[in-house]
Amino acid sequence: MVARYGRGAVVAALREGLAEARLAAGAMPDTAAILAGAAAHLAGQPGAGLVRVINASGIILHTNLGRAPLAGAALDAMRAAAGYCDLEYDLPGGRRGARGARLEALVAQLAGAEAALVVNNGAAAILLALAGLAGAGLAGAGLAGGGEVIVARGELVEIGGGFRIPEVIAAGGARLVEVGATNIVRLSDYRAAITADTRVLLKVHQSNFRMVGFTCDVGIGALAGLAREAGLRVVADLGSGLIAPTPGVDEPTLRDALAAGADVVTCSGDKLLGGPQAGLIAGRAEALAPLRRHPLLRALRLGKVSLAGLEATLRLHRDAPGAVPVLAMLAQGDDVLAARAEALRIMVGSGAVVASEGYAGGGALPGRVIASRALALEPAGGADAAATSLRAADPPVVARIAGGRLLIDMLALGDGELRQVAEALRGIIS
Repeated sequence: MVARYGRGAVVAALREGLAEARLAAGAMPDTAAILAGAAAHLAGQPGAGLVRVINASGIILHTNLGRAPLAGAALDAMRAAAGYCDLEYDLPGGRRGARGARLEALVAQLAGAEAALVVNNGAAAILLALAGLAGAGLAGAGLAGGGEVIVARGELVEIGGGFRIPEVIAAGGARLVEVGATNIVRLSDYRAAITADTRVLLKVHQSNFRMVGFTCDVGIGALAGLAREAGLRVVADLGSGLIAPTPGVDEPTLRDALAAGADVVTCSGDKLLGGPQAGLIAGRAEALAPLRRHPLLRALRLGKVSLAGLEATLRLHRDAPGAVPVLAMLAQGDDVLAARAEALRIMVGSGAVVASEGYAGGGALPGRVIASRALALEPAGGADAAATSLRAADPPVVARIAGGRLLIDMLALGDGELRQVAEALRGIIS
C-alpha cells in the first residue's frame, strides 16, 4: 500500500480505521481487518489528475466540466508544443523571437483590429486593460490612487467563483465610478460623471444574466462618441468571444465592437470561441501600447501549450469554422439530435426520446434555451441514485434530473460516446 499510495496516505487510513474499530468494539481489532479496511478506503479514493467526463447535461460550455471541448487540430498543436518549440525563438535568424507574435497577428486579423494581445483568461484581459489605461501606475498622470473607470450600475456583474467587476477594477489600480440605476442608464449619466481623473468608459457584457422589462442601455457607438469628445478610452468586455456572426447566436462579435468605436475589446478564449482557457485583447495599437509595456503582462501571459491550442482554434475559425466543436454543437438540427437519442434508446433497450431544453452555459447566450433531445429514463432505484451511479462509471457520465426522470441530453454528447453511455446505463438498469 505504501508503494502504491504513499506513506502519508496509508498512515492516515490506518489511523482512521483503528479509531473507528475501537469506538465500535471497545478493544483492539483484528490486524487483518484493519489492513483490509485501509486498502479498501485507499482504493476508493479519487485518482490523481483530471478525469475525462462524458457531458450528457445539455450544457455545452459547462464551467464545472471545463467549458469548451477542443478540436482535434488544437489537441495536435498542443501535443506538438509540449516539448521543445519555437516559443520565443526566431528559427530563420537563430536568435530570440517574440512570444505569441503569430497568434496576436491572427487575433488582430480575425477581429479587424490594429493590434492584439493574449493572456491567461478573460478576467485577466479586463484587468490588464484597466491597469494599463487607468491604473495607479500611469507614468506622469499624477493620479493618486489611479484614474477613474465609469461603468453602468447594471453592468457590475459577478463572474464565476465570486469575482466581481468592482474588485477587478480595484485590482487594476483604478477607481470605480458607477452611473445610472440598476435597470436604466443614459448617455447623460456618463457625461455628468466625467471628471479630470476619468480615463476609461467601460462596457461590460451581461454574460450570465438578462435584464428585461423597463430598461435602457447605452451602446458602444454612443459611448465611443462621448469618449472622443472627452479624450477618453472605451473598453468593451464581450465575455463570450464570438469571432464571426453565427446563425442562432445573438451576441456581439469582436469586429462589431471595434467597428462601433471601442478602443479595446476583451473576451474569453474558452467560451463561444471554443479554444483553451485564455483571454483575448484586441483594438487600436495606440491603446494597446501601455498594456504591452505593463509589468502585469508577464504575470498574466499564456503558456506555450495554451498558445498553440488557441492559435490552432483561431485558424479553424478562419478556414473551417464547422470544425470547432462548440460551433458544431450549436448548429445541430433537431433531426440530428433526435437520431442520436433514438440510437442510444435502442442500445439501452429502455427509455423514451423526449424534447429537452439545453443551454450554451459558461456565461454565453444567457437566458436563451437551445432546443435539444434527450433519452428519459425512470430507474427503479430513483433518478438521484441512477445519476450518482453514472458519475461513478468509467468514464463518468454527468446527466441531469427533471420531473423525477433521468435525462441523458444529446446537445453536448458525441456520437462516439453513445456506446460508453449505453454500457453505463445498462449496468444501472440491470
